[in-house]
Amino acid sequence: MGRLAATYGRAVAAHRQARAHLDAARQALAGATAPAPPAETADMVARLRRVGEALSAVSAGPEFPGRPIPVRLAEAATSDGGFPVVVPLAGGAHLAVDTDARDPRTAALLRSLVIRLLMIAPAGTVRVVAIDNAALGATFLPLRPLVDAGVLAPPATTDEEIGALLADAERHARAGHSAENGGQLLLVVAASMPDGRAEATRLAALTHAGPTAGVCVLAAGYPPRSTGLEPPPFGNTTRVTRDGDYAWVGDPPWWPYSTDGTGLVVPVLLDGDPPTGTVDAVAGRHGDATRRDASLDFTDLLPARNWAESAATGLRTVIGRAGREPATLAFDDATPHWLVGGRTGSGKTVFLLDVLYGLAARYSPDELALYLLDFKEGVSFTEFVPTGHDGSWIPHARAVGIESDREYGVAVLRELRRELNRRANALKRHGVTKLADLPRDGKPVPRVVAVIDEFHVLFAGNDALAREAVALLEELARKGRSYGIHLVLASQSMSGIEALYGKVDSIFGQFPLRVALPGGSGVLDALNDAAGALPLGSAIINPAAGLASANTVVRFPDAHGSAARVAALRHELWQARAQGSFPPAVFKGYDSAHVEDDPTFRGLTPGGRRPLALVGRVVDVNLTSAMFMLDATPGRHLAIVGTTPVGADVLQAATLSLARQAQPGTARFLLAPLVAAADEVGDATEQTLLAAGHPVTRLDPMALREEIRKLAEPVAQPTERTYLVVFGMDAASGVLAAKDQNYRSGLDDLQQVLRQGPAYGVHLLGWWRGLRRLADDIGGAHNKDDIACLVALNVPGPELGMYLGMHDLAYTPRANRALLVDRHDQRSKLIVPYVRPGYELDEGL
Repeated sequence: MGRLAATYGRAVAAHRQARAHLDAARQALAGATAPAPPAETADMVARLRRVGEALSAVSAGPEFPGRPIPVRLAEAATSDGGFPVVVPLAGGAHLAVDTDARDPRTAALLRSLVIRLLMIAPAGTVRVVAIDNAALGATFLPLRPLVDAGVLAPPATTDEEIGALLADAERHARAGHSAENGGQLLLVVAASMPDGRAEATRLAALTHAGPTAGVCVLAAGYPPRSTGLEPPPFGNTTRVTRDGDYAWVGDPPWWPYSTDGTGLVVPVLLDGDPPTGTVDAVAGRHGDATRRDASLDFTDLLPARNWAESAATGLRTVIGRAGREPATLAFDDATPHWLVGGRTGSGKTVFLLDVLYGLAARYSPDELALYLLDFKEGVSFTEFVPTGHDGSWIPHARAVGIESDREYGVAVLRELRRELNRRANALKRHGVTKLADLPRDGKPVPRVVAVIDEFHVLFAGNDALAREAVALLEELARKGRSYGIHLVLASQSMSGIEALYGKVDSIFGQFPLRVALPGGSGVLDALNDAAGALPLGSAIINPAAGLASANTVVRFPDAHGSAARVAALRHELWQARAQGSFPPAVFKGYDSAHVEDDPTFRGLTPGGRRPLALVGRVVDVNLTSAMFMLDATPGRHLAIVGTTPVGADVLQAATLSLARQAQPGTARFLLAPLVAAADEVGDATEQTLLAAGHPVTRLDPMALREEIRKLAEPVAQPTERTYLVVFGMDAASGVLAAKDQNYRSGLDDLQQVLRQGPAYGVHLLGWWRGLRRLADDIGGAHNKDDIACLVALNVPGPELGMYLGMHDLAYTPRANRALLVDRHDQRSKLIVPYVRPGYELDEGL
C-alpha cells in the first residue's frame, strides 16, 4: 500500500504542476490574444493519463478494506486531451454526488463505481446494499446479475426497508473487521438520500465511522437541493458536482487535488454504464466466492473425530459461521444457560438440532447427558429416540418428551433437581467445590444439558403446577452452573407468562447467552431490535444478556437438508454406545398406552402376596406403571369414573393384570357387563380369563344383587380371592336400591362388602359413569375412603376436587389422560390410561 500511496502522491504533484502552468497561462491571456499553449502542458496531460491509467489498474492489497484504494470515476477534459480521474474509496473514504439517480448520468456513475470497485477487490470481500426510494429500485436493474449472484441485496425502497438496511450497516460498522463480518467491505449505495431526517443522519454517521468500520458510502442527491435544512455533514467524502454534461470533482480526503480546497480545476465527463459482459463477469467472479462462503453444511459443525473432547471445564460446539469464521458457543461458567427466541418458522428446531448433534459428536455419554422436552405439536426430538422404522437412538439422551405435558415437564425438572442435590452432596463428601475435581470412582458424572422447546407452555396459567415449575426452574438456573447442569429455554415469546411475574430477573438473569432468530428480539434487550430483519438460517448471538453492543450475526446450516449425513451420524453414535446401554425414557404426548406393552404387566406371575391392579402409565420421567395394591385394608377397591367408554378398557386392564397374578383355581371372577358400551370389552375379558384357567361367572343386575348379598356375609376362611368386576355399576343402582322384606337394600350390602370384603379377599372393580352415582352408591362422599383407589377420566376438575376434599386440585380432563387417586397413600398422579389397541380415547371426550 506504501507504493500505491507514493504513486498517488506523484500524480497529485503532477496535477499541481499542471495547475501552476494553467495559472501562468491565464495571466498571459490577460495581456495577449490567442497565445500558444505552453509546450509542456500537453506533456503534463500525457503524464497524468499514464498515472491515472496505472492507478485505475491497481488491485486491492492485503490491507483492504482497511486502506483506501483508487477507483476511476470520470475522464478529465482539457484542450490537450483527457486523463482518468481516480478517487479513493473504502478505508474510510466515501463519495457523494449532488444529483440523485433520477439523473441518468448519475445513475450510470453509481453503477460504474460499483462494478469498478468489485473489479478491483478480491472476490467475496465486498457486500453491496442499496437505497433507491426515489426510483423504486429501477436504478439498479442493469446490475441484476449481481442480485442474482447474492452480491447485491435487493434495493431498499420503503422506510421500513431503509431503516433495516441502515441498522444492518450500523451493526457491520460496530463489528468492523471482526470475524462477524469476515473482513468484508459493506458498500452502501444510496441512489437518493432517504426522505427522513433521522435516516439521512444515520447514513451520514456511517461516513464518520472511520477506516476500521469496513463501510463505504456512495450517496447520490447529497447535499439535498432546496430543502431549506442544513444537511447532515458527511465525513471523508469526495464531492462531485454536476454541471450540465460535465461535472466538477472536489478534493478527495487525505490526498487533495488543490491547496485551496477548490478541487480538480478541469471539468470531467462522468463514466457511463459498464458493458453488460463486464457486469456478468464480475457477478460470476464474486457470486462464486459468495456462494462458496455462504455455503454452510451440517458437516461443518462436526469434529474430525467423535467423542474426543473432555467436558471437565465446559461444553463447546460449533453452531455455524460468523462471517467466514466458525462460530463456537459454550456451556461454561460464563454462559451456563441459554435463552433462544424466534417466531414460528424462524428455524428454532433446526438451530437446536445443530447444537445437540454437535455436542453429541464431540462428547461421549460419559461426558454429556441430554434431557429434551418439546411442548409444541411437532417432532423436534423424535430422531433422538428409537422409532418403528429406525431402532437407533442417541446414547446421550436420558429422557425425551415429544408434545410433552406440563406434568411431564415438571417431572423432568424434579429429576434434574434430584441430580443437582446428589452432586451437591458428592462435592461435600469429597471436600471439593468444582465438578471437574470430583473423583469419578469409575462412575461418570456427565454434564447435563436440558433443552425445553416452547417452555412458556410449562408455565401456562398460575396454578400449583406452574408455581412448582417456576420454583424448580429458578433453583436449577441459580445452582446449575456449579454442578454441571445447563438449561436451554426456547420459545416464540417471552411475554405474558403470568407465573413468571416477579421472577423474570431472578430466572432469566441467569441466562447470559441469548440467541435471537428471526423475530426473536424478545430475548434481547428492549432497545435491541437486531433480530427483526434477520434472514432465515441466521441468528444473533449475544453473550451479554441481550445488550446491542454484544451482537454477533451467525449463519447456521439446516440439519434437515443433510438427512443422510444426520442419519449416518446417529448410527455412528449408536453403534459406539457402551454395552448394556438403555434407550432413553420417551414420553410421546399423543401416544396411547396398552397394558400388553407394559414391562410390569409382562413380568407379573402368580404367587405374589398382594395383587396389583394396573390401570395406565404415570406421566413421569420413566413412565412408570400406574397401579393400585389390593391388600386386606378396608376400602382397597377400584372405581373408574367417567362417561367415556375408555372406562371399560381401564377396567379390563386392571382385571387382566390381577388374573396374571393368580394360579388357576385360586381366584374367581364375577363379571357384570351392564351397559352396551362394555359388551365387547366384557366378552373379550371373559374369553381371556377362561383361557387362563380362571372360573368366570356372568352376572346381570339381579344376579349382581344376589352375589353382593352373599359377599356381604364373609366366609371365615376363604380359599380363593373374589374379584367383582362391574362394567357400568351405575346401571345397577336401581336394583341395588330396592329393599327386601327386612328393609335391607343391595346398597347396604354393597357398603358392607366395601368395608369388610378386602379382609376376606373380596375386591370390587367397578366403572361408574358419574361421580355422583358413585357417591350415592357408597353412602355419600363421607364414605369415599371405602373405595380408596380411583381413576378419574373425563370428570370436571372442580367436581372431582369437591368430592375428594382437595380444593386446590389442578386437574383438567383431556384426551388420553386420567387422574389416579389413592386415598390411603395420599397420592394423585396424572396418568395415560390403558386402552385396547385400536380403540383410542376419543378426542372429544
